[in-house]
Amino acid sequence: MKIGIVCPYNILKGGGVQEHVRALHAELLLRGYDAKIITPQPRDRETLDMPNVIFVGTSTDFKSPTHTSIQISASVNGDKIAQVLDREQFDILHFHEPWVPDLSRQILTRSNAINIATFHAKIPETLMSRSIVKVVTPYMKSVLKYFHLYTAVSASATEYARSLTDEPIAIVPNGIDLAAYQQPTKRREPSGLKSILYIGRLERRKGVKYLLQAYKLLSDADPDVRLIIAGDGPDREKLELLTEDLALPNVEFLGYISDEQKHQLLDEADLFCSPAVFGESFGIVLLEAMATGLVTVAGNNSGYRDLMSGLGALSIVDPHDHEEFARRLQLLLSEPKLRALWQAWAVEYVKQYSYKTIVDEYEKLYNQIMRRHG
Repeated sequence: MKIGIVCPYNILKGGGVQEHVRALHAELLLRGYDAKIITPQPRDRETLDMPNVIFVGTSTDFKSPTHTSIQISASVNGDKIAQVLDREQFDILHFHEPWVPDLSRQILTRSNAINIATFHAKIPETLMSRSIVKVVTPYMKSVLKYFHLYTAVSASATEYARSLTDEPIAIVPNGIDLAAYQQPTKRREPSGLKSILYIGRLERRKGVKYLLQAYKLLSDADPDVRLIIAGDGPDREKLELLTEDLALPNVEFLGYISDEQKHQLLDEADLFCSPAVFGESFGIVLLEAMATGLVTVAGNNSGYRDLMSGLGALSIVDPHDHEEFARRLQLLLSEPKLRALWQAWAVEYVKQYSYKTIVDEYEKLYNQIMRRHG
């Protein structure tokens, strides 16, 4: 079986979709499949030689409905795509975020393969987002007829697709490399301060300002805490000014961090917090923290609620309620028995999100759809 995985984003950039595509591709190769990624040429790189990656067209900067800057496919050469498809003769083409113009449409209209769509994002309810959806929807309706199967990474990620089609949508969640996060590492000597860690973009939807406001209440009641904020984004200066205005003690902004630094921070922290208020369809950052054994507090957006089921619901809090937010941080930071119970649950819960398990699900779907349409 020959599989083409279509990614409309710059594959060299960080991002949940790109990580998912790279992991899916790597696991399929390990299982003996002939698998290739099809993606736009990064705008800042003239020539690239990456095995099993096919570059078509170019990418351009775009601000997404969740206010994140990304690079998506821009100019696409139809003749080049036709040549690629004729040469490769894919059995399956697996399109990730097919609503992103224009790479998916250009391939779909020329495809003789079985076409599968996977939706990752939840479109937030903002005026800008609704405006973008109005533009994208006619485009999506024009390509739906080419798909043989729909999947999404969560129930939240199906919302937009369900507004366009009555066809069933299979849920195949995102995953993580469990081994990478469960490897034993050496913690630093205790500093005497209990540390809360945030890792992610510094933008409005991530709710970091609410974390700072809750931390103000927490640190007033318990001075033996600190807050580490790792990541960068358009709101960093505003958040640093808010930290000064609130006279917050023991707050450190690290800026962009490497994967190695991320693993170290997760290993050293006492509590992880991701207070995103909207725009999350899943929660890979939560899984990474949980796999490390790090107790977690999360915003009550629909994607996080989908993920944090069972005992994990204890982690969900409304970031706008500063007092309740601070109490939840204090509770999960300072109650040993509750923390141990939560950690025991998390260790078992995250196993279902191993990339090997996720690719098992895709493999079943590939075989089913091949039997039906092959």
